Amino acid sequence: MIHAWLDLPPFGSFVTLAVLYYGVAALLIAVVFASPLRGPIARFQGVVAPFFSSVAVLFGLLTGFLGYDVAERNRQATRAVQAEAGELQNVYTLSVAAASDMRDIRVALKAYADSVLKNEWPTVNGVAAPSTSLAYDRMLNEISAPAITRDSGAAVHVALLSAAVRVGTARNTRISLSTDRTSDLKWISVMLLGVITQVALALVHLDKPRPMLAALTVFATGAIVALGLIALQEDPFSGIFRVSAVPLEHVLSLPDTPELPTGPRPK
Repeated sequence: MIHAWLDLPPFGSFVTLAVLYYGVAALLIAVVFASPLRGPIARFQGVVAPFFSSVAVLFGLLTGFLGYDVAERNRQATRAVQAEAGELQNVYTLSVAAASDMRDIRVALKAYADSVLKNEWPTVNGVAAPSTSLAYDRMLNEISAPAITRDSGAAVHVALLSAAVRVGTARNTRISLSTDRTSDLKWISVMLLGVITQVALALVHLDKPRPMLAALTVFATGAIVALGLIALQEDPFSGIFRVSAVPLEHVLSLPDTPELPTGPRPK
């Protein structure tokens, strides 16, 4: 149920929260002031206002923890994409600086980046795209050629292989984060605490319908905004606050055969 709600478009997420919290507010007012239970409920008058804060603090703390979990996952996704693009850039730079011609490696790494953006990035099922895996294997095959050690030296070859392996590691991290979701139990706990906080607000306004309506409306609005904004960040690779693909797009803009500077080398 929580996953279905999180997969809704932004408008649907906010509407669902509005129906929940504004609906609870309307229900509480109706039960307290316009139902047969009005008399028994009125006996609870006298609950002091500080009682509300004890529940509200728990709601605020759990909401903060929930927001931190979501934000931390987004930061990890951003770092994974930047690491993947950075290591591709390292492979490209080493291929240009090496003595031998490594144009095939540059073509292969750009084919891999292109496959990531077209075939793997749009998917959110947490499964590596076969075409992207094939492109990665081709890049590794080019980098693993024994001729590189002969023509450019073992140090350059080891550096190239290490960077390529780190590309694969960053890719695996990115794929795993694409389907990582906050525990349903955390979302349910926060939402239920929001409802309980509304009940606590109602208990301290049992004899005042207008103040109760104002308090419940203000709290419901705050809860809708806070939880809605957190929900928009739940998936780091889709939605409004998605991770940028610009680092990988920059790799595609690199030329296959760059023009090297000419002229005498400094002594």
